[in-house]
Amino acid sequence: MSDAPDSRRNSAGLTKMIVVAIGAFALTFALVPLYRIACEKVFGIRLERTAAQGVSDAKAAAAKRVVTVQFDGGVNSKLPWEFSPNRVTMQVVPGEQYEATYHARNTSDRTIVGSAVPSVAPARASGFFNKTECFCFTAQTLKAGEVRDMPVRFIVDPNLPEDVKTITLSYTFFKNDALTAQQQGTAKPAASPLSSP
Repeated sequence: MSDAPDSRRNSAGLTKMIVVAIGAFALTFALVPLYRIACEKVFGIRLERTAAQGVSDAKAAAAKRVVTVQFDGGVNSKLPWEFSPNRVTMQVVPGEQYEATYHARNTSDRTIVGSAVPSVAPARASGFFNKTECFCFTAQTLKAGEVRDMPVRFIVDPNLPEDVKTITLSYTFFKNDALTAQQQGTAKPAASPLSSP
């Protein structure tokens, strides 16, 4: 007989705990709309934009922006090459990858190695112009009379300052005397240390 009241009390206690748990769960879900209503009605703050919407809006704004990239190229007077861009200008959307090519021709009668030095103008845009692949990363060897198109792949950073509308990418090729001498087999052997008698 004494077990029945204990069992009822336990059952009633369990029921109360379940009701409290369900109530807490429902209150948790109700807090978000209540918070939104309180912000809008009491403080006048609208919470319609989410972080994801803000990011997508920024991407959409960047996608609408167009930047002009100009290409330029030349050679040092010691290098008997012709070198110029295949395309002088390109309209690009920041954040997207593009490819441009430069045309090179060795006008001499021997193999020559050249190294390209890039520059970006205006100078403050250089940190926002990212080359992902470039012939300037390694020395280029052209045999006598050889012609080659050399690619450069790049991305203009979407954070490029708004007032920068045009970027100029310029290359100057220089003769790499040490590597050219190795290619032609005229490199001087390294001096050997004198042996003591």
